[in-house]
Amino acid sequence: MRGCYGVPRSMTSTGKTTRCETFLLTAPSDVGKVRLDRWLAQELPDFSRSRLAALLESGAVVENGIAVRSPSRPVKPGATYRLDVPQAAPAEPEAQAIPLNVVYEDADVIVIDKPAGMVVHPAPGSPDATLVNALLAHCGESLSGIGGVKRPGIVHRLDKDTSGLMVAAKNDRAHHALAEQFAAHSLERVYQAIVWGVPSPTSGQIEGQIGRSPTNRKKMAVLRSGGKYALTRYKVLRVLAGGAASLVECRLATGRTHQIRVHMTSIGHPLVGDSTYGGRRLAPKSIDESAKSALLSFPRQALHALVIGFIHPTSGESLHFSGLLPFDINALLDILE
Repeated sequence: MRGCYGVPRSMTSTGKTTRCETFLLTAPSDVGKVRLDRWLAQELPDFSRSRLAALLESGAVVENGIAVRSPSRPVKPGATYRLDVPQAAPAEPEAQAIPLNVVYEDADVIVIDKPAGMVVHPAPGSPDATLVNALLAHCGESLSGIGGVKRPGIVHRLDKDTSGLMVAAKNDRAHHALAEQFAAHSLERVYQAIVWGVPSPTSGQIEGQIGRSPTNRKKMAVLRSGGKYALTRYKVLRVLAGGAASLVECRLATGRTHQIRVHMTSIGHPLVGDSTYGGRRLAPKSIDESAKSALLSFPRQALHALVIGFIHPTSGESLHFSGLLPFDINALLDILE
C-alpha cells in the first residue's frame, strides 16, 4: 500500500513543510531470516539498497511506532513496516541552461552526445558549466531524485576531453538498474581513437590491472599487483599517414578510469593528442608537413564514444545508439588520409 495520506511529514529549517511518499509493508509469516534492508530492497525494487540503508539510518522506517535504524535488523514475521520517503531535496549544483545534443530521452533515461571540453561532474577545478549542471536545467521536474536528491544519476563518465555518447538515469529505479548493468559489464560501449603507429597484431585484447600510478598519483597505470582488472578489445580500422597513426576501434569489457588511454599506451600506441599518457612524440620524417603538424597539434586525446547499448530499466527493451565522429576527429582523418 502506498501514498502519503495527503499529510506533510517533515519540516525544513525555514518552517516550510515537505511532502513524502509512504509505503506500508507487512512481512509474511514465512519470511525467514533476512535483513531488513535486503527485504525492503526485494519489496521495493525502485530503490537501491544503499538508498534504503540511508533511509533506515535517518529514521524513515517505523515498526509499531518506533523508528528502526539498523539495516541489518532481522525482519519480524507478520510485522508491518512504514517507510516515509521524503520529497527529493533540491540538487546542490546549479541548473544551467547549456545546450545539449540529446540523442534519446524518456521518463527514465537520457542519452546525450557529450562534446569534448565538457566536464561531467562539478569539481574544485570545474565548479559549473558541467554536464550535471546542463542536465539539471534540461530535465527539470522530470528528475524524481537519485538517493533523495533531485539530480541525474551518472553511472559512467567520459573524461573532459573525450567526446561521445553517455546515458544518465532520471530516477532511483533507473539509476539502480543501470548501475547493476555497469557493474556486470553488460553495457555495450564502443569507442574510436586515433593512436600513434599501427598496433601489431591489428586486432586483439589488452588485459592488465589498472590503478593509481606509484610514481604519479594523478595518473593511472597498468600495475603488476593491486589495482582492478581491466580488459579492452581493439581492432585497427584504418592505417593513416603511411603508418604514422591508425584509427582503432576499442570495446570496453570493463570500465576503469582512463582505461583505453592507459591500455593503448601500455602496448606502445598512445592516443594522438593525449598530453597525460602520450608523452612527447616525434612524427616520422617520411610524412608530409600538413599531416605532421595536424598530429602534433591535435588539442585533445583523439577519443570518441561512438556506441552505447543497454537494457531499458522499465521496458526491458535492448537499446542501441550509434553516433558520428565529431568534426575535429573527422578533420584530422581527412588530413591524414
